[in-house]
Amino acid sequence: MASYCETRNLHLLSHADSIIDDEELLLLFDLKKSKNPVIPYWLYSPFVLEELTDDECVTEFRFLKNDIYRLASVLHIPDEVICSNGLKVKGIEALCVFLKRFAYPCRYSDLFPRFARDIAQICLISNYIMNYVYNQPHTLLHDLYQPWLSRECLKNYAAAIHSKGAALTNCWGFVDGTVRPVCRPRQNQRTLYNGHKRVHSTKFQSVVAPNGMIANLFGPVEGKRHDSGLLAISGLLPKLQQYSYDVNGNPLCIYGDPAYPLHVHLQGPFKGAGRTPREKMFKTSMSRVRVVVEWVFGDIINYFKFFDFKKNLKVGPSARSWENVHKLRSPTKCTYLFV
Repeated sequence: MASYCETRNLHLLSHADSIIDDEELLLLFDLKKSKNPVIPYWLYSPFVLEELTDDECVTEFRFLKNDIYRLASVLHIPDEVICSNGLKVKGIEALCVFLKRFAYPCRYSDLFPRFARDIAQICLISNYIMNYVYNQPHTLLHDLYQPWLSRECLKNYAAAIHSKGAALTNCWGFVDGTVRPVCRPRQNQRTLYNGHKRVHSTKFQSVVAPNGMIANLFGPVEGKRHDSGLLAISGLLPKLQQYSYDVNGNPLCIYGDPAYPLHVHLQGPFKGAGRTPREKMFKTSMSRVRVVVEWVFGDIINYFKFFDFKKNLKVGPSARSWENVHKLRSPTKCTYLFV
């Protein structure tokens, strides 16, 4: 099938050869309109990652050049991807399209000078990588059975948190829910509306270790869900009962805000009014170290500022993309922390 530009040029040639008259030409042009603006992307050079410097890669894709190759390997991006319409593109280029799309709020038309591709192609490529990465199994975010979450490591995390002034000596991480705003949907508005933040949103639950890594990520769920309800459907407590122990078999815990119930493996501040000075000191000491979970959320937003522009965040794509960017950050953190 001829492309839009080829069809248009054929009409112009037919008119030049007097095969069709002016009225027929205008009618054909009116019938064959492009849904996207016609931008001369062919005037730009094709994308070649090797021609970019590290500074350019960090500015546009948020990762160093070598880290982009490492991401492609960890995420098992194929050397060539084939989109739903049969479009073939190199895997590295497809990953870079996805990274640039979410690095900062932008339109697809803002990407064509870098990749020298039509807007429709850029959209297909970005959506392909988004769905591909989302469908990849990633136990690093969902399973507590990890080498860096061994009993010895959990004991060291607890010691590090206590050394920073925390009252608890057996707390190795922190749990919290995050509300991710989305644009107002046409359907199920009440389900997605979060009365506390007063926005339509989806919610995620994260368990964060003191090294900045996310030990467990669950979501998305409806924005109206309470943190305690999110905890119940996530199945986090059974996982803690199975894995949250030190080398001597003593139970270790994570710490959350007052919204969470108290449990052997899940602790929180003292609730209610009339707290004693010691209870207030306990809450203050734990709140100072618990801020690490907010730093992790801020780190994701800082790297992928696209998620701060809620008017362009649809419910389905934004939920998949939020988990995807955690998958993108985790391999990089592993590289800098453990290599």
